[in-house]
Amino acid sequence: MRTKPALVKSIREQLLIGAELRLGLAELEAEKLAQAVKAVATALRRGNKILLFGNGGSAADAQHLAAELVNRMVKNRRALAAIALTTDTSILTSIANDHDFDRVFARQIEALGQKGDIAWGFSTSGGSGNVLSGFKTAKKRGLFRLGFAGRPGSPMDRNTDLCLHVDAQATPRIQELHITLGHILCEEVEEVLFGQGKK
Repeated sequence: MRTKPALVKSIREQLLIGAELRLGLAELEAEKLAQAVKAVATALRRGNKILLFGNGGSAADAQHLAAELVNRMVKNRRALAAIALTTDTSILTSIANDHDFDRVFARQIEALGQKGDIAWGFSTSGGSGNVLSGFKTAKKRGLFRLGFAGRPGSPMDRNTDLCLHVDAQATPRIQELHITLGHILCEEVEEVLFGQGKK
């Protein structure tokens, strides 16, 4: 077992890596996040919905952020239409069993997605097969495709209309920053739609 000083040192290093990544996002991704806010707010204002999806921790992010939209982030306001495609075990397992696990999100987008909706997918690698398949179906159905990925240059870049990146190697750090970006997005969407001086 590590000594207490070694443990404290490791914790400090991880926190500093997270802080450095946040500074990098402020510099490199703020403009793209503003574009994402505009796209999501515009879709919701038009009466469209947000479909969120990912695997593992990214599935949890999809559910978390769908809850922020449906219920509230900060403001008391009307509900916003958002669905996490990661929650219905009967749908997920029937598609995986009868078709293929790569189709678990695509099939739901085929059923629920309408032109003008947002398909918001999460993949720390940027290469999750079922997320990419979901984006391909979303394109066919006329949805705007928003991706949250890890390092730039992944297949997600080529399969989205807008992709935000967390340029890190460690999956936990990417996931931490995905939820940070998602929280900012949801908070700014609320401000655009329900703020005193609507943006």
